[in-house]
Amino acid sequence: MTPDELLEVFHRRIRLPDADAIPGWKQEHDGLVHRSYVEGPEGAGFVETPRGLGDDPDAVIAAELAFFRERGLPFEWKTYAYDEPADLGDRLVRAGFTKEERETLILGEVDRILERPSALPSKVRLREADGPADFHRIAVLTDTLWDSGLARIVEQLQGEARMFPDRLSVFLVEDALKGPDGPAVSAAWIRFHPGTGFASLWGGGTLPEWRRQGLYSTLLVHRARLAKDRGYEFLRVDASEDSRPILQKLGLHAVTTTTPYEWTPDLTSGTTS
Repeated sequence: MTPDELLEVFHRRIRLPDADAIPGWKQEHDGLVHRSYVEGPEGAGFVETPRGLGDDPDAVIAAELAFFRERGLPFEWKTYAYDEPADLGDRLVRAGFTKEERETLILGEVDRILERPSALPSKVRLREADGPADFHRIAVLTDTLWDSGLARIVEQLQGEARMFPDRLSVFLVEDALKGPDGPAVSAAWIRFHPGTGFASLWGGGTLPEWRRQGLYSTLLVHRARLAKDRGYEFLRVDASEDSRPILQKLGLHAVTTTTPYEWTPDLTSGTTS
């Protein structure tokens, strides 16, 4: 399939029905807004608008700010390069959002990935995460690489894996000599979106001293094989500039870019920060 064809399928099967929300999060369609969130001390929210923002975009943005401000929840407004209005990002910044790093939406067919051979070096071992200790090791890795927060990763991934085992699989790579007593040197996970044909790939971080040894591509092929076994046709990745060239080399396509805009409530003054 061409990049344009892949993007059309993704938009129709994933974005319009909001089929990739995190399992367990509350989902709401409020007019043109697709909203998902979870409340509590580690709560957060997510918004996107695949059908545009209508005749008064600023009013829609203000309504979402009021919704999350009332609940004291930070949230991300995820934009795609083709979203309407074309100046959505500028409007979000004026409303108090912070623009984060742009990523590339990578899509492709599972079979293309499986055409590539892959092999891990003998000094490491790939296995599925099993129990709290493994999730803690993965959280240490992701926090080291991306400052993602230990508690959030442990609670989110471990809780999701426990509650929805058929929709999430988490893998780690460890030093074969150290085993579970050593750090996770790489980790990645895959989410399955039933009824869409799409599985999404997340994580993929590797410690600097273990890079360029095929860990990323092997984790990718391993997850693609699992997706194929479960009957999924397509893969989706929100790729950083580091991973984008690898994914394209393996046969996936860059179809558009995405940019998250973050908003955090100031709980002491009631204003945005």
